[in-house]
Amino acid sequence: MSKPAGTAAALSKVIFETALLTDEEKVRACELSMKAGADYVKTSTGFASGGATAEDIALMAKTVAPKKLGVKASGGIRTYDDAVRMIEAGATRIGASASVRILEEAKARAPQRG
Repeated sequence: MSKPAGTAAALSKVIFETALLTDEEKVRACELSMKAGADYVKTSTGFASGGATAEDIALMAKTVAPKKLGVKASGGIRTYDDAVRMIEAGATRIGASASVRILEEAKARAPQRG
């Protein structure tokens, strides 16, 4: 018999292809993920036509907030501004192939300490 998500030592995530779902389907997918005991939900595998949007992140974050699940924004995050937009919308994790570039942009914008 398989164990429900969240009973093992490893974290579990559920990945949606948000670009292919309606808002109602995204909410339902979040609800089912919470019921299954997932640790966080994610916006995209990177194989669909689109990735994370601030609107999707906000909707998912609002839906999973009662259970305090994390939300991972993934797909299409290429700049520091993109990452900030996702975090402001409610993302607790960022998945980006441009992570080095994003961190370099963040470092360049950070106030210099003297």
